[in-house]
Amino acid sequence: MGFKEQLDINKLPQHIAVIMDGNGRWAKSQGKIRHFGHESGVLSVKDIVEGCADIGIKYLTVYAFSTENWNRPAEEVDALMELLISTINQETATLTKNNIRLNAIGDIASLPQKCIDDLKSAMEKTADNTRCTLTLALSYSSKWELVTAAKKLAQQVMDQKIKIEEIDEKSFAAQLTTFDMPEPELMIRTSGEHRISNFLLWQMAYTELYFTDTLWPDFRREDLFEAIVDYQKRERRFGKISEQLN
Repeated sequence: MGFKEQLDINKLPQHIAVIMDGNGRWAKSQGKIRHFGHESGVLSVKDIVEGCADIGIKYLTVYAFSTENWNRPAEEVDALMELLISTINQETATLTKNNIRLNAIGDIASLPQKCIDDLKSAMEKTADNTRCTLTLALSYSSKWELVTAAKKLAQQVMDQKIKIEEIDEKSFAAQLTTFDMPEPELMIRTSGEHRISNFLLWQMAYTELYFTDTLWPDFRREDLFEAIVDYQKRERRFGKISEQLN
């Protein structure tokens, strides 16, 4: 029996977050340059998106490019930006065909203008799709997001739109880039690394973490289903005891 057949469709996470790690190491193992790994990783993204849509996952957020990634060699950054543009342009029609909405979070203004234009165009073309929302975290940093949210609330207080006493978890979360989606129930990180790397720190307060040694270009929907099966075996108590959940 495959992992898909083991899934409890009634206990699927609404939102899955993924840290796609290991492209460079995978390329090195193949005797190729790092960019070859990034190109191969795109195939994994496509398969995982289709896998999520197939079983009914409503939100998938992938860590595509972090703020820290700008510190990589300029040649690799340029290649990643070109790959992003070409992939968006190639896949927009497929996303629409499969009723998948494209979204993006992060400091989008810091991206090359061509990336911004093509990204906005793809988001507009897929805006009415309802089957699944694919969110790309681009030039994203959770610390950046939290500081930005704090600044927004501080400005509202200064403008006397709200009182400082009115600031709570709900009003703070409303300032985040993920304000219109549920918090992720499951986070998957590939390549054997065991850290969150400045990704969705607020949103993952109660997220189940799943780590696998599989490098991202080798990760496919069967691996996704295995992670979900593992998630479904866990007891999510949110501070309560087991007896309170029955």
